[in-house]
Amino acid sequence: MLSTARTTDPKPRPRRRSRRPDPVFSVRDAETLQALAHPIRVQVLEALREPASAAMVARQIGLPRQKVNYHLKELERAGLVQQIEERRVGNFVELVYRAVARTFLVSPEVAWADGRRLDALQSQHSLETLVLLGERLQRDAAGLLDRAAYDGDQIASASVTAEVSFESEEAREAFLHDYLEVIAPLLERYGSKSGAPYRVVLAAYPETKGS
Repeated sequence: MLSTARTTDPKPRPRRRSRRPDPVFSVRDAETLQALAHPIRVQVLEALREPASAAMVARQIGLPRQKVNYHLKELERAGLVQQIEERRVGNFVELVYRAVARTFLVSPEVAWADGRRLDALQSQHSLETLVLLGERLQRDAAGLLDRAAYDGDQIASASVTAEVSFESEEAREAFLHDYLEVIAPLLERYGSKSGAPYRVVLAAYPETKGS
């Protein structure tokens, strides 16, 4: 049980030190994915965007506290929630938890059982950069969505996509060279050491079927 009577200890233990929750947590292994892959646990994580006890979460999502206790323990075991303090409620000491992040994403690495993918990334640096960039964009977009949904922020963003065919590798390389020649002066002209930071991305890769 997460709440127990302690008549011999007149004061709850001091507040635990805990780091601030990350904007996004990437699930990278099957064990953590298994802990996350339950609709009740997803509800618990959403409820624990702000610190709460098992009883508070149970009231919020409309489930018995015992059931919430079980799923909360599984999430804690997987490192998806953390205990941040103990506080006294009458003759009971109540444990307070918080999710380790504001939102959760599943990394493609979870399904990479075949080592040939990792070998390919190690041997092709540009492909590795593309894969890491794709995951970075997913993480950043999820974090920005949370800011818009929960903090009311208006997110100033722009996305441009285009499809183009190159007759040869030389044409593709010339395109990238010219693109960089054009974009570099713009970044220098409008960029500033102060102000709001933005990320500008260029990615060029062969179109995949079904995408």
